Amino acid sequence: MNFLKKRFHRYYLHSRILLPERFERREYAFMLFDEDTMHRHMAFSSREQLSRYLHSHAPAHVYYSSAYYRTPSAATMREKQWMGADLIFDLDADHLPQAEQLSYTEALVEVKKEMQKLLSFLHDDFGFGKNETRVYFSGGRGYHCHVSHKAVLSLGSQERREIIDYIMGRGLDLSEIVRERSIPREGDARYGQRFTHKTIEIDPSSGGWTRRILEGLVAFYERIRHMEREDAIRELTKIEGIGRKTAEELYGGLTDERIARIKRGKLDQATGFKRIAIPLMKNLAVSLTGEADEPVTTDIKRLIRLPGSLHGKTGLRVTPVDIDGMEGFDPLRDAVVFGDEPVKIIINKPVEITMNEQTFKLEKGDAEVPEYLAVFLVARRNAVIKKSME
Repeated sequence: MNFLKKRFHRYYLHSRILLPERFERREYAFMLFDEDTMHRHMAFSSREQLSRYLHSHAPAHVYYSSAYYRTPSAATMREKQWMGADLIFDLDADHLPQAEQLSYTEALVEVKKEMQKLLSFLHDDFGFGKNETRVYFSGGRGYHCHVSHKAVLSLGSQERREIIDYIMGRGLDLSEIVRERSIPREGDARYGQRFTHKTIEIDPSSGGWTRRILEGLVAFYERIRHMEREDAIRELTKIEGIGRKTAEELYGGLTDERIARIKRGKLDQATGFKRIAIPLMKNLAVSLTGEADEPVTTDIKRLIRLPGSLHGKTGLRVTPVDIDGMEGFDPLRDAVVFGDEPVKIIINKPVEITMNEQTFKLEKGDAEVPEYLAVFLVARRNAVIKKSME
């Protein structure tokens, strides 16, 4: 029994796996150490049955289906008889912009921000309650969100794709969010429509993307207002079509009164604000969109990691995350399950990481580290065991 499998075996002897709702209607699948084949089309009628399998096999990866089946252990999907499926979102650091430039720790921070953004869509725009959305650290480089609500169970792949399209802002039409109307200039009403100007407005009472765009505009202007002058001008001139003169006008015009008017949806009180409105909203629309692995969400028969199980490429636990306490959740502390018994390893490349609130700076070569870090580094193939731990 190799080092990782031995540790996983010990974990599964004493751990209490979190079973999903109607767990007996789910399909289960396993990847074992030193095997490339997935063992699937399995079902369990009791916690004891599942526990015995975990104890005896100590798998590297454990999955269950997002779908419910009449016969989950059947060998074909047709024979399983699909009954419905939870709505699943998978956010992985690999999908982040410039992901390859982020360290493991940095990636975890960024992907958590994306999960918080996704939750705002699910709660504020789709109306799911916090008790209907569950978040789990994947054990690897991301988070999963499970929506369990009767309204989503029967949704097909196309309906689930439409949810993803909304969250990612696909097909977003700013002309449906911003309204233009012509109004007479003060004192010129006697001359008719020849002396009018167009005003650009957003309805502050609207929800969905309209609300998001308006809140994004307010937050942007508030941030600009509190920046140093040159920093603010530099930030404003990054926006298409905005030169230094317009940027200076915008920065100088950000008074309390103007911010209050913007909050009421009045966007164009001066030429500079009118010029920046549309390009700024286009930029905001990009930054406000959510991220998710589309094939996972649209697949109505998807396998997802079982909460409480271990991830074979990190040794970290698939861990439930309290939505209200997500800001303080640290996977490299809260998903660590192994102890601090010293283990001798050989590191194949320099490592710098903070784990269990301890910072490690390790050079290539021999090292002695706590068991939890040894498991993590060996699982990620950053190290090998120096002395047999059989």
